[in-house]
This record gives sequence, structure tokens and C-alpha cells, in this order.
Amino acid sequence: GVTVTPDQIREAVLEKIEKNLGQIKTQRYRFNSGPLMGMIRKELKWADGKLVKQEIDTQIAAILGAKTDEDSKPAQKVKQKKAEKKPAKVVKEEKAEEPQEMSFSGFHKPGENYTTEGYVVTDHTMRLMKEHLERTGGQVRTRFPPEPNGILHIGHAKAININFGFARSHDGVCFLRYDDTNPEKEEEKFFTSILDMVKWLGYTPYKVTHSSDNFQALHDLAVKLIKSGDAYVCHQKADEMKGFEVKASPWRDRPIEESLLLFEDMKNGKFDEGAATLRMKCTLEEGKVDPVAYRIKFVPHHRTGDAWCIYRPTTTRTACATRSRTSPTPSALKSSRAGEVATTGCVTCWSSTVLSSGSTAGSTSATPS
Repeated sequence: GVTVTPDQIREAVLEKIEKNLGQIKTQRYRFNSGPLMGMIRKELKWADGKLVKQEIDTQIAAILGAKTDEDSKPAQKVKQKKAEKKPAKVVKEEKAEEPQEMSFSGFHKPGENYTTEGYVVTDHTMRLMKEHLERTGGQVRTRFPPEPNGILHIGHAKAININFGFARSHDGVCFLRYDDTNPEKEEEKFFTSILDMVKWLGYTPYKVTHSSDNFQALHDLAVKLIKSGDAYVCHQKADEMKGFEVKASPWRDRPIEESLLLFEDMKNGKFDEGAATLRMKCTLEEGKVDPVAYRIKFVPHHRTGDAWCIYRPTTTRTACATRSRTSPTPSALKSSRAGEVATTGCVTCWSSTVLSSGSTAGSTSATPS
């Protein structure tokens, strides 16, 4: 993975501080450091955001010294002079313009996923793409995959309009798929409100599906990963696995048969929460080593009840294994996750299993922004 040192962060912050020194001294602690943060994160994209913010605050404090009483006072609003009223001009009434349809000219056609910037082409890509087109008949298939753990916001509205609108404009279909992989935060009211919001925006899902529909299939894929030597049961605590520069698990090379037995014990509730996880042997593009594939949670699921006590910790790695069941073409998420799904190595992590099972990992496109 890429490592950004504290010295690199310090030098980058110092450079930006010097360029804005006059403004900082004038505005003091009312200076908005947000743009500086954005510029530094753009240059050092793998830097820890907390460390960058901490360094900015430290350097500004070193320049300005301790806060004064004046710094703590709210900024005074500048009163603007009222403009003199001028006689109103008579304006001819004009008809309001009709709202314009969203343009989807920049999206690739079904089967042209590999032309997307950043798309990873493997030896299997073109074969899987051909199988995908034969199965769908070239139909545009999109899906809107929200997590039912809260009320939708404006970012989701954009994703809804892109996914459903793109499908509608090409005589295709759009699935509403609930990514219900976290039983701790999901409630019936969120499932209901999401569907209501989709309908309020003028769309009707072709079909409503749930990631939990695939719990057994996901479990079976995990077993295949263990058998192929690409996953293992680990007993490191959560704190030991946090971050990017972590020690390799002492259980990484444990025998396959042993991991299979322990994973079955995890599934059957023989371990306490946090006592064991299933980890994949891969490094994500962001630098995360051996991400957790399954964790133990003794929490009843909204749809499956107490049937499962092992769950996948993130929808990102669940999505790459469940998408192929609806054979989607392009899809869009809210902006905060679009880049994540497009660039993470989750499809690579599952490739040895998914490809051998005849699925279509290669048919899922990079997510358009």
C-alpha cells in the first residue's frame, strides 16, 4: 500500500499555510481551513485525513498563538445599504421552460464496460461479457442499492434518477436492491420509506430484491475461497486490524481444513462476538490488507431472524458477489461511495471463486460518477 509519512503531511501543510498566511493573520481563527484540507488531500490522496487536519490546526495555532476573547466572539455581519427603489419595469409574461430530460450520452452501452476508465480487464473479461450479453439480450439493466439504515437524502435522489432514468430512456429495467447486511442498524420503516421515495420521484422498480436473499450463496462462496487458499479464519482483535500498517495475522497460513472447521463453528455460534473473523487474502487498492469478509454478530436479522450470526461487514464486498444475479450493466450510487465501488479490489478478491462458479464478475461495470 501507499504510505504517506508525517513529514510529507507537514511539508504539504506548510506550503499551503505560507500561501494563505496574510488571510490567516487577518481572519485568525475564523479562517476556513476546509479548502486547504481539500487541496492537501488532492495532492496526498492516501494521507490520513485526521492527521492532515491535526497538522493544519497545529501550524495555525503556532502562528496565531492562544485564542483571545475577540476570537471567540461571533463574526459581525456587515450591513449593506438598501438600494433605492426604482420604478418597476413592465415585463411581458413568458412561459416557463419545460424541465430538460437528463442526458445519458456519456454512459457506455451494454457490453462496453471495459471501455470505462479504470476498468480492470482480465483474461476472462471478454468471455464473461459475451455470456452477459447473451443472457440479457443487450438489455440495459441497472440497480439502485441503498442500505436500509436511514432516511434517503439528496445524494440518493441523484443516484435514483440516474439509475432509473437511464434504464427508462433505453427501454431497460432497474432493480431496487436493499443492501441489508447489517442487522444492527436496519429497521422496517427504512425499507418502506426508501420504496416510497423511489415512487415519489416517479419510478417503479422492475423488481425489489435484498442482499439477504443471497446469504447462503455468499456463505458458499466464502467456503470456496477458503478451499482455494484465498481466505482464513483469524482471531486478531478489531484494534489489531485497524488502519493500513498492521502486523500480518499469525493465523494467515493456518491449514485450509482447520479454517473450514472454524468457519463452520463461527456460523453455528460457537465463538463469541469479536473472537473470530473470516479474512480474505488480498490487498485492496486503498492499501487495506486482508479485509474482513465475515464477522460474528448475535443480532436477529430483519428478514432472516436468527438463522445467521455471521455477516459481511460492508456492502461493498457483498455487492460484487450479488450483482451478477441480476446481470446489471451500469449503476450509480450516492457520490460518497461511487469511487469506492469503482476502484476497490473486491472483485479481484472474489475472482478465483466467482469465475470458477461460472458467474459474471467481469460483467459489472465501473460505477459512473
